[in-house]
Amino acid sequence: MSLRGAEQLVLMVQLGGLYGLWLREVKRAFRDRGQLIGGVSRPILWVLILGIGLNPYFRGEVYGEVTFVVPFTYLQFIFPAVVALNIMFTSVQSAVSVIWDREFGFLREVLVSPLSRGTILLGKVLGGATVAVLHGCLVLLLARFADVSLTPMEMLKALGLMAMLAFALTSLGVVIAGRIRSFEGFGIFSNAVILPLYFTSSSIFPLDPALTGAQTRVTYPEWLVTIVEWNPMTYAVDALRGVLINYNQFDPRLGIAVMGVAGVVLFAIALNDFRKA
Repeated sequence: MSLRGAEQLVLMVQLGGLYGLWLREVKRAFRDRGQLIGGVSRPILWVLILGIGLNPYFRGEVYGEVTFVVPFTYLQFIFPAVVALNIMFTSVQSAVSVIWDREFGFLREVLVSPLSRGTILLGKVLGGATVAVLHGCLVLLLARFADVSLTPMEMLKALGLMAMLAFALTSLGVVIAGRIRSFEGFGIFSNAVILPLYFTSSSIFPLDPALTGAQTRVTYPEWLVTIVEWNPMTYAVDALRGVLINYNQFDPRLGIAVMGVAGVVLFAIALNDFRKA
């Protein structure tokens, strides 16, 4: 066999293994009824209960005229954040399969296969990210109910952003799973990461865009503004808002850059851990 033929064979083996690992992760997720129920119930709860319930408090009154803090209803404002929330939970929780595979010996068998560790990790991350994007699409089905109208081009842009976010967060989940040895510990630690990231990302309350940076730090606690500004999820949620409801608090290109860098860095950390396994 020529050198070129050998290289092609190796490439085919790697691609075949990548597809197999990706498909395994997707099938496992679809067979998990609890994960599917959570993916459906979570957005309904947030959109119906939180979105509608807090909508009256999202308004201000100026000279007797009722106006919104931002030019959207609270239901519209929170809708992109609920998409991000569904992706966050699904992405990070999908990484629990790393612990499962390690406990029952599957990971050890895969690691001694001809597949490179980069291929193995990429297959697992892409599988988890695919499921997370599908869960994000479940929220998009409620767009008409939230009075959010989307064109086909906006849908494509949103899917691209969702895929970038899902890849980065699934890589984060794998990093956590590589350092946690039990299912219980993973659940507790992952929630300790997800919830602070989400609630300090300007997801459920806006920083007033009419204020300057100095004014913002006077209006809100300075420590809270600092956390919001340093939180990568802030820019991911903002990028989704820009596409879904045409509203940005920051430069929309910043969200794409932050998600891209986060995805590369977190995948590199996960790969480094995987090579030590």
